[in-house]
Amino acid sequence: MNTIKQLFLVLAILAFVCSCKNNNSNAPTNNTDSNIEKQSDDKTGQAFITDDEATPNCLQIAIGSPDHKTLVAAVQAAQVENALVNVGPLTVFAPTDAAFAALPEGTVENLVKPENKETLANILKYHVTPGNLSTAILTKLPKLGQANNQYVNVEVIDGKPVIAGANIIASVKAGNGIVHVIDKVLLPPAE
Repeated sequence: MNTIKQLFLVLAILAFVCSCKNNNSNAPTNNTDSNIEKQSDDKTGQAFITDDEATPNCLQIAIGSPDHKTLVAAVQAAQVENALVNVGPLTVFAPTDAAFAALPEGTVENLVKPENKETLANILKYHVTPGNLSTAILTKLPKLGQANNQYVNVEVIDGKPVIAGANIIASVKAGNGIVHVIDKVLLPPAE
């Protein structure tokens, strides 16, 4: 099992590195913007600035991963990109596409509708914890305070942290924290 985790981590990092390379080395540069440029006028904030020299942040790691297309689409639909690029540190629990596919049919399609933006944002914030929490630290905590002001329980099973029933299958350090890849979507308890 550890070999599979290591292989997944290596593939995720390789995919990210390949997607971040700047292949346009002959393009003219402007000294005031050197490596930083805005992507569009209608999107503002740190999430929409590119910088090829910095350590990737939590959002950039998700964007570079082939297994997190649904998560990235959900983050964009809820317009919470800037929350994942804040200085942090942040601990982000990133469900895989397979984890989203395990939800009841039609759930994801319904959540990404504009009228459900607030509900989707709440679910996504339930996947973010302030702090840079490694798996070793997580095994010592009974619960975590999430960015949506709710708590998620942490169990230790076979010496590994399990977050609200979700197993951590890989961990990737980010410039603003850490991303733990999980095998289940965390759903906040109903209020």
